[in-house]
Amino acid sequence: MPQDSSSIVDAYLGSTIPTPPKGFRSGFVGIVGRPNVGKSTLMNYLVGEKVAITSPVAQTTRNRLRGILSTPQAQIIFVDTPGIHKPHHELGRVLVKNAQMAISSVDVTLFVVDGSTPAGRGDAFIANLVSKSDVPVVLGVNKIDQQPTEPDKVALIGQSYETLAQAHGWPVVKFSALTGDGLKSLQRMLIERLEVGPYYYPPDLITDQPERFIMGELIREQVLLNTREEVPHSVAIAIDRVEEDEKITRILATVHVERDSQKGILIGKQGSMMKTISSAAREQMQKLIAGKVYLEIFVKVQPRWRQSRMHLAEFGYRVDE
Repeated sequence: MPQDSSSIVDAYLGSTIPTPPKGFRSGFVGIVGRPNVGKSTLMNYLVGEKVAITSPVAQTTRNRLRGILSTPQAQIIFVDTPGIHKPHHELGRVLVKNAQMAISSVDVTLFVVDGSTPAGRGDAFIANLVSKSDVPVVLGVNKIDQQPTEPDKVALIGQSYETLAQAHGWPVVKFSALTGDGLKSLQRMLIERLEVGPYYYPPDLITDQPERFIMGELIREQVLLNTREEVPHSVAIAIDRVEEDEKITRILATVHVERDSQKGILIGKQGSMMKTISSAAREQMQKLIAGKVYLEIFVKVQPRWRQSRMHLAEFGYRVDE
């Protein structure tokens, strides 16, 4: 890991970006959709590594994350966006604005929907947003492994998305981001819609995100997985310090919450919850840096930080340019 942990890209500063073969295609694919339709799980599966956190909780993704898939024929830079939803605070407005901006700044849009339920008003709203862009769109029906067993219900779900796609002339591809079924077809369809282009990144790079950012996300993922109700969406993670020597990397982090009650839930009885969160996050970090990690997490109350533009900027939540 680089001394300042500034970016995974730093590890590749000496790498040479190869000259692509004839007919090589490349470009940016924006993954958009409602919260909790499996966008992050999909990107992780496609790039072959965990670059985005996942959880059963809606609105897990807060930043536009880039995952990079390089094949002999193409390089796809996936842009995973926050789920598009009706915002209830300043943080929500920033997240939705960034997702909307991503739609107009990519080469192809992959509109992911939940194939275990019929299309709803939220899907229609996003379809309207996506249709205003000039870039090609692919409608990806995820979660086919979770569809009901009754044939008539499956047919109803399929027809609802076929109707949505036909209204805009979009191709439809069905898949499971958990099992991988259908993802080869999805990958092929996306590559066909990219133009001939160069390598944007070294072919062995899987993300351009800073390691500190990924460390913070690994902590937030464990908060999402281990706490309930109001806590998950009220946390912001700051990596305060990263120090390393030959044997171990020491990481100090702060979890910011909005209320004392949330702090109590995060710490748990005799520190039990924080111990669980820290232990699981540390294991993931050790995989990230391929070495031993000492992780210490503090919890701090920052009232109404999601409503404060100053605090949002401090925690890295800004409207993307």
